[in-house]
Amino acid sequence: MTIQWFPGHMHRARKQIEAAMPRIDVVIEVLDARLPRSSENPMLGELRGAKPCVKVLSKADLADPAVTAEWREVFDASEGVLAEPLSCHARGEVRKLPATCGKLAPGRGTLLKPIRVLVAGIPNVGKSTLINTLRGKRIAKVGDVPALTRGQQRVELREGFVVSDTPGVLWPKLDDQVGAQRLAASGAIRDSAMDYPSIALFAAEFLRDRYPHLLAERYDMESVPEAPIDILDEIARRRGCIMRGAEVDYQKTAEVLLRDMRSGRLGRVSLERPSDFS
Repeated sequence: MTIQWFPGHMHRARKQIEAAMPRIDVVIEVLDARLPRSSENPMLGELRGAKPCVKVLSKADLADPAVTAEWREVFDASEGVLAEPLSCHARGEVRKLPATCGKLAPGRGTLLKPIRVLVAGIPNVGKSTLINTLRGKRIAKVGDVPALTRGQQRVELREGFVVSDTPGVLWPKLDDQVGAQRLAASGAIRDSAMDYPSIALFAAEFLRDRYPHLLAERYDMESVPEAPIDILDEIARRRGCIMRGAEVDYQKTAEVLLRDMRSGRLGRVSLERPSDFS
């Protein structure tokens, strides 16, 4: 199955970002810490140009901390870029962001010359949650459904710090289908644009190779099967995903595995590491 998803409002969001960029001092690109490269929008990189950027590694509390440290080192090595792993719900972590932005925009941050920040990223990565946490109250729509924010919002979060929130933007063609599968497994793609059992098979194979101990612990397996389909069969038996005639309900089984992985109930998992792109 080829995964593609670029609703019409995302094209409008691209135009909004392009128009706003000349008035922006620092771009905060919110990435998913579990898949920083696959959740990094190349289209946003083109629009940003040489603007300083803070790469927020959101959902760091769900990612493998050792792998996140590797990604932080990679991003910090880029000129004009600083990486900040955090949970968008953690107020203490999020409130360090203005100071980080200030390092990239010297001379700004006053009432007369505020730091003008654009928050951008792919759908369902935590942009609105980040802004709400910074503000200390709900001012941006939040939900588990990708592409909830539909229009640009400009918010003065505190004296000297102004933020523009944008809808989540993917790019028109997902050429890297492995990356697209990672995005789907993380929850960044709408359910209607993906096939749950196929993505669960992808996730099962990945977890078998990288985190077999987490599969074994979560689903009480004495040993993790070699074939991804057998992994789903084992999960189905342990979670009661069996239909009449002893047939496995692969849709329900896929939902169990992906829900456990996305929520962190399976454990802290990173879907890619820098060496995967060498």
